[in-house]
Amino acid sequence: MDTQLKYRKIIKSVLQSHADDRKTLPDDYQSQVLFDDDRGQYLVLDIGWSSDQYLHATPIHISLTNDKVWIQYDDTEEGVANDLMEAGIPKEDIVLGFRHPKIRQHTGFAVA
Repeated sequence: MDTQLKYRKIIKSVLQSHADDRKTLPDDYQSQVLFDDDRGQYLVLDIGWSSDQYLHATPIHISLTNDKVWIQYDDTEEGVANDLMEAGIPKEDIVLGFRHPKIRQHTGFAVA
């Protein structure tokens, strides 16, 4: 199986699990997943109401570029990179895009 296809499947599965596990959200607030395979963009989107306040957040944003999985944003406690590695994506193919390029070399993950 080609790397991009394999990584897409893993990313989708991991993000769907995160969306399904967000049970602490208020009743009128839901977690959705958005997948754009053509552009390699994958998101978890939390949207809804909490009392009189409208809430809209993107706790996870992942891009798939040139066989590298770029974590653009991660607002999870345990870190989505750990879930991606457990699901079969090697650490050297994961880029912590939200970390400054000068810092990435010290993370143990891919630089770019």
